[in-house]
Amino acid sequence: MSWIAGVCLLAGLSLWGQAQEPAPAASAARKEAAMTVHASGTFEVKMEPQSEDKAEGASLGRMGLSKQFHGGLDGASTGEMLTAMSAVKGSAGYVAMERFSGTLDGRSGSFVLQHSGTMTRGEQQLSVTVVPDTGTGQLAGLAGTMTIQIAGGKHSYEFAYSIDAGR
Repeated sequence: MSWIAGVCLLAGLSLWGQAQEPAPAASAARKEAAMTVHASGTFEVKMEPQSEDKAEGASLGRMGLSKQFHGGLDGASTGEMLTAMSAVKGSAGYVAMERFSGTLDGRSGSFVLQHSGTMTRGEQQLSVTVVPDTGTGQLAGLAGTMTIQIAGGKHSYEFAYSIDAGR
């Protein structure tokens, strides 16, 4: 009797797998809907220290963030940042979460960005990514990554994104 149950289980898994496969036309439409687009612009940022913990080796801090975006992104964001500053000059790290509300190339809504940055003796690495499934309104299905440049005290961004309208 157990081999019958095994055959039924395999048949059921096989049918389940077939039911999960999207039709070729639907798959092609989804790929087309999720084409990567680029937006760019500038932003101003205000950071407000919330707390600081100085200790040997590294100081930890927490900051409130407030940004105003212009260009492809037009709106404001608020968030929080955690920092670690090493005793070695030019070595530090931070993580942050910020919620943007406004428009992206004319589409209105909000989404959350996750930051992770390190600096090793002046050499920087930064990752800024849209948190999956945080897009609202016309930004539902948003995915993307942002790069940030700072030159002459001015902040600018490049945002590579896609919106999966089929979600």
